[in-house]
Amino acid sequence: MRKNTEIIEDLLFTVERSHGRIKQTHLMTKVNLSHKQLTSYLENLLEKGFVKKVNEKNNIYILITSEGTELAQKIREMHQFEKTFGL
Repeated sequence: MRKNTEIIEDLLFTVERSHGRIKQTHLMTKVNLSHKQLTSYLENLLEKGFVKKVNEKNNIYILITSEGTELAQKIREMHQFEKTFGL
């Protein structure tokens, strides 16, 4: 079972890899979450300003913000630190 932090990482990294924007349904599939789970995590990320939600042509897109990109980079740095020190 994934930890909450791992799910948040997956969400941010997936949006980043999709050139900073992805349809909400595609994101749900790629990170393997139910609609209810995705909604909960997205609400948290939206409140904190790490992602934005836009509605275009009857599709909901999730966009990563500069703050979200910065958080993703910090997460990568933490993983590198853990790897470097064998943690």
